[in-house]
Amino acid sequence: MGKHRFSNSYFISAVSVSLVLCLIGLECVLLLSAGALLTRMRENMTITAVMSQDADSTQCVRFERMLNADAGFSSYRFVSSAEALQEHITSLGEDPSTFLGYNPLSASYEIHPSDAYSNPDSLAVLASRIESLPYITEVLYPRDLADLMNNNVHELSLILLGVALMLLFVSMVLIVNTIRLQIYAKRFIINTMTLVGATSWVTRRPFVYRNVFIGFMAGLVALALLAAMVYYVKYKMGILLFPLTWQNISLVAGVVLLSGMLITLVASLIATGRYIRMDNNSLYEI
Repeated sequence: MGKHRFSNSYFISAVSVSLVLCLIGLECVLLLSAGALLTRMRENMTITAVMSQDADSTQCVRFERMLNADAGFSSYRFVSSAEALQEHITSLGEDPSTFLGYNPLSASYEIHPSDAYSNPDSLAVLASRIESLPYITEVLYPRDLADLMNNNVHELSLILLGVALMLLFVSMVLIVNTIRLQIYAKRFIINTMTLVGATSWVTRRPFVYRNVFIGFMAGLVALALLAAMVYYVKYKMGILLFPLTWQNISLVAGVVLLSGMLITLVASLIATGRYIRMDNNSLYEI
């Protein structure tokens, strides 16, 4: 009966730690998702470079070569004058060539800046660099949106960091309390080992090893739960939270597993140390 209760206490502890580590993993997923969302928003900003009417294919090739060689640009799309006319007809429902007798719209390039160059100052530099070319007549980009995004990104980053730190603190408190309750039930065993002359580390060692192992296994369970959540959100709801690269997956897995092992290690050392320092009479008073 005592062995059964012993197994149940560690099973409950493992389940509790798994749920808390799942919360830590969700924090990582949310931070990565927020970062990926900001990157997509920045890279989806468009600089429109309008070509002159007499621009030829040689100048287009030269311009594309410059865009490919410049780290400030991530991608671009060429829009011919015919495509521009068709988009104008689709959006406004009128064809200016019918009463003008010619297509007044010029060919253009829709250029997306890279994430590092999406701030207002860098966008202005990129725009002026493009506008200085002789075959470019006009450069347009959302200045107001760039200013608004730049002002809000710093504030949003601080809010997300604050929420992450708060959730991490709550997670640590929950795991520490779970381990303390588990070791509380063994306080008389700890006291007996101390009375027979066991050193502090010899007394702590079985509890530390066992709880660190529980933390590692709980981390694996938490990662399995997170993988199921991400799979459901991606394939059942069609929402990609963050890029599923090996770097991101390794980061989440490392944070969850290391958090489980480190927090259980610290909690075991603190809890056992408390009962090692207590005398026999004090154990009955807590």
